Amino acid sequence: MDPLVLGAIVAFATIFVLFSGVSVALGLLIVSAGFLIIFDGMRSLELMPEILFGKLDNFALLSIPMFIIMGAAIASTRAGADLYEALERWLTRVPGGLVVSNLGACALFSAMSGSSPATCAAIGKMGIPEMRKRGYPDAVAAGSIAAGGTLGILIPPSVTMIVYGIATETSIGRLFLAGVFPGLLLVSLFMAWSLYSTWRSGDAAVLSSGSYTWREKFEILPRVLPFVAIILGVLYAMYGGIATPSETAAVGALLCLVIAMVIYKLWHPKDLWVVLRDSTKESVMILFIIAAAGVFSYMLSSLFITQAIAEWIGTLDVNRWVLMGAVNIFLLIAGFFLPPVAVILMAAPILLPIITTAGFDPIWFAVVLTINMEIGLISPPVGLNLYVINGIAPDISLKTILRGSLPFVACMVIAIILLCIFPGIATWLPDAVMGSTI
Repeated sequence: MDPLVLGAIVAFATIFVLFSGVSVALGLLIVSAGFLIIFDGMRSLELMPEILFGKLDNFALLSIPMFIIMGAAIASTRAGADLYEALERWLTRVPGGLVVSNLGACALFSAMSGSSPATCAAIGKMGIPEMRKRGYPDAVAAGSIAAGGTLGILIPPSVTMIVYGIATETSIGRLFLAGVFPGLLLVSLFMAWSLYSTWRSGDAAVLSSGSYTWREKFEILPRVLPFVAIILGVLYAMYGGIATPSETAAVGALLCLVIAMVIYKLWHPKDLWVVLRDSTKESVMILFIIAAAGVFSYMLSSLFITQAIAEWIGTLDVNRWVLMGAVNIFLLIAGFFLPPVAVILMAAPILLPIITTAGFDPIWFAVVLTINMEIGLISPPVGLNLYVINGIAPDISLKTILRGSLPFVACMVIAIILLCIFPGIATWLPDAVMGSTI
């Protein structure tokens, strides 16, 4: 059978299995085993355990549970509420300052937790009721938090970037650095839209009501600065050559647990057990998907599907930006239905040879891919962040939340366009800190 035709059959079979309701990892294993048995016979199953566990035999994978523990420790405390309150006190006089402070809190909390749902939940519980009380429309209040939460998979340290680095054998340190300026760009675009929207509504005077003394502004900072210091310390240790990403993640997780226990009194064994239990569940889920995706990639390669697709793309007489546009559309559609980790593990090994052959930087492409995944987090039918916000404010309909998040989707599209025009936004910092790879 022609490998391209077989590839189409595998794609439809994978979509059908995943839509049946089984977990992503189990679905990938079912599809992989089925096609390997059909075309290679039962003997091919003997290799599956070796491939499955071999994919997990990677020291860099240790950073995933460590960063997840780091985020869980922060998310289990009032750090999100304190972060929101600190920014709200400093930005209260800015027109639309409450939305801006929520977005700033989302950006900082994302850097501390690396989780989009956790960011939405932590900031949204405080920010949405306060914005509604101040007179902000429900769509703006809910949409801004849903969009701000997506920053968790772009701003370092990002578990999504770690997964991409492992799947494509790309430097995780470079990927973290590549997400810094694009993350700041997205935050700036989000804030610019919020300020414009507030100015256009003509309610700036009402929306910026409230004032705090200098003492009140400064007294909240000691509860927030230790976590920010940990993030800066982790990044310094990583890029200063002091430790590997896995080692810095372990130290960061330990320090976050200690600070959560000292500052927020998270010392009860029951509370600590919840942090470790939830972190273990999420870590096992991600690692299982990574292992299953390794088997899936082996199946595609052994049936020459990956090679045939790359060769077919290479023979197309199209402009490389047309190709990149098609890749972005594919990623958007995939992100509408699958979680970011699953899309990266399934698509990155196939797309990377195509991207590099077309002359695109794989580090730059990681950022573009991640922003596409961010759009998927606030787009139906899956749109995880939409459901998180709906759980926080059940009286706000999903339609209203979606309507409020659409302007931020447009901001993400603008960010992708800017990255295409000025790729240095993503590549300059990694090259400046770690040296050019060219």
